Formats: sequence, structure tokens, C-alpha cells
Amino acid sequence: MTEPFPVPQVPPLPVPDVPGADSRGLPRRVDLTWQQRLVVDASAVADLGLRTTIASIVGAAMLPRLTSAVLHPSRVHADQDALDFYIDLAAQHDPQRSFPAPATPPRVSSRPANPIAAWMAHGEVRNLRFQSSFRAVNPALREQRQAYSRNNVVHAQHWVHADGPHPTLCVIHGFMGSPYLLNGLFFALPWFFRCGYDVLLYTLPFHGPRAEKGSPYSGFGYFADGMAGFAESMAQAVHDFRSVLDYLEYTGVDRIALTGMSLGGYTSALIASVDDRIQAVIPNVPVVTPETAFEDWFPANKLVALGNRLTHTEKARADAATLFHSPLNYRPLVPWDRRLIIAGLGDRLAPPQQAEMLWRHWDRCAFHWFPGNHVVHVSQPDYLRRMTRFLRPFMF
Repeated sequence: MTEPFPVPQVPPLPVPDVPGADSRGLPRRVDLTWQQRLVVDASAVADLGLRTTIASIVGAAMLPRLTSAVLHPSRVHADQDALDFYIDLAAQHDPQRSFPAPATPPRVSSRPANPIAAWMAHGEVRNLRFQSSFRAVNPALREQRQAYSRNNVVHAQHWVHADGPHPTLCVIHGFMGSPYLLNGLFFALPWFFRCGYDVLLYTLPFHGPRAEKGSPYSGFGYFADGMAGFAESMAQAVHDFRSVLDYLEYTGVDRIALTGMSLGGYTSALIASVDDRIQAVIPNVPVVTPETAFEDWFPANKLVALGNRLTHTEKARADAATLFHSPLNYRPLVPWDRRLIIAGLGDRLAPPQQAEMLWRHWDRCAFHWFPGNHVVHVSQPDYLRRMTRFLRPFMF
């Protein structure tokens, strides 16, 4: 197997080289250097503008649902029934009941990716697609969810070596961040490929080519159907990725690591509690309790509160329902020494306290922080080195 190359010294974005560190949870501010404090504060201020923009986009997706609640009060009963369904399911803490495995392996169509992808990887790149076998967990929503024809075709991009299957690094993008080229550059995936990994980039529901016609942006469908729609999107994200694992197994892959950023970090942490075929997992700036993260997401937080009032939903019940898809509700199946969490101290979209909650739930596993925000990962080569040292014993 190819020996690792040195990690690129220039990150995808030109940012200061102010290193982070491994630690047991979040560091105290007093323990940071003055350079780290300066970068954290500047990153946090910059992130507030991005958070407001994203929250406005999410809020716009919620408006049709809120309007429907005003015009059709009878639908409130359906929302309450859905709430009860997910509360009951979450209370069982059983990932196999919440996220049943695909019954049949996927029939995957594979074709060469565009020349830019092959040039970036310096190897063979294939675009994969197959029909999702997902059925809504909540029977009352199955007809509605089945009607999303574009979303029900799963897409992924697979970077493969010519000499057969290699240990595979799977990457799950964040909300609205589905382009393969963007993720390939951001996660330095060409370097991982040169180190001997095959790479698979997975497209979340309602993103990229899975967005329904008329969607104003990639990811719109995640929030367009309210709390129940978000729950089913998370369930489908897990289900379809497990079908991807079936495909990788069929092609001979026997070692799979999983990482993801933001919503992808949330999804990867959840998958690590559902499927035991993951050798290692690295959630990157994850959200783990969306209901608490949204409390600071103006104006989306106001719309969530308004929606709860219109549907006569107590916040405690709404929070209990979201536990259905929270990794904090289930025990991880990935062994303790194969879990690594990455957090940005200046992150205000997925505050670092979210990553620390996951760290505590995961029995205080490996934890690495950097002094940047949600998208500007200051000194990213530092944590790429950390990922490499962490993964190599399990993957090679």
C-alpha cells in the first residue's frame, strides 16, 4: 500500500496558520494563546453573518408549512400525531427499530465522472446512482415521501484505484454544500486518494441532483415539510448510506471510515450508532441537538417558535421528538478508540458545545479543536495530520 504523502501545507482557503490541539473537551479561554484568542473572536464575528444568512434560507423553507398551518387548522392533528410517533420511537433508544436496514442490495448504475473530477483525483472517478429503497418510517408519510421522485434516486461519486478496492474514506457534505468538486478540495481528498484511500462522496437527500424540481436551492426539501419532514430526511440519509455500504461490500471493500461536516457530521455520528461496518468515524463541526442550535439561529428560531404556537406544540415535546434522529439518543457501535471529533472554537452555526456534548456521550473519545469557524478551518493541515495518524492503524 502506498505510504502517506506529507499533508499539504496550504489549506484549501488561505487562512492563518494558528494551530489547534487535541484536548479533553473544549479548552478554557485562559489556556489559549493570544493568537488563538484573536482568531477565535474574529472567526466568531464572521460566522454570525453566515449564520444569519443560513437561518434566513432555512426560515424561508419553513414559511409554506407555517402558511398551511394557518389556512388548514385540521392539519394540526396530523402534526401532533407525527410528534407522538417520533417521541415514542425515540423513547425506545433502539437504532434498529428507528433505522431499519435496507431489505435488498441496490442496483447501482456507474458511469465515468466528468474530466475535471478525474483530473482532480488523478485517478478513475465514477458517478453512482440507484433507486432508493427507503420507505418513510412513519406510515402516515409514506405516500408523500414516495412522491419525491428525484430525491428517491441516490447519488454518490466514487474515486477508485486501478488495482482493486482499497480502504475507503466516505465523506458526507454539509447543508447546501453538496458539489463534489467543493468537497474534494475542502477535505483535501486528492491527498487522501494519493495516500492509498479510495474515496466516496455521498449526496444527502434533497441536495444536488436529488433536489426536487422547483427547489430554490440545494437542501430545500430538508426543512420544507416541518419537523416530521426533517425526521424522515435524516432517516432516509441513514438508510441510503447503508445501501451504499452494501454496494461497497459487494465490490470487495472491507475497511470503511466515515467523516462529514456540519449536517454531514450529524449524519455520520448517527450512522456510527446504527451500522457496525464503520471502522472509524470523524464528525467534523457537527450539530447533535438541532433544537438547541436553532435557538440562536435568527430568524429561523422565531419561525420555529411560531410554528410551535400554531400547532399547539410544547417545546419539550418538540425536543423529545427530535431525539429520534439525534446520535445522543443511541450508543455508538464504532469502538471507543476509533472515534474522533473535530470542533471549531469560533463556530457559531454548529457551536463547539455541540461537539463537546457528543464527546461526553461518546465516553470522552479523541477530540481535536481548531481556532476557526464553520467554514474557515484555520490551520486545517493540522487536523488533516491528526486524521491521518488516527485512521492509519484501523485502515491499513
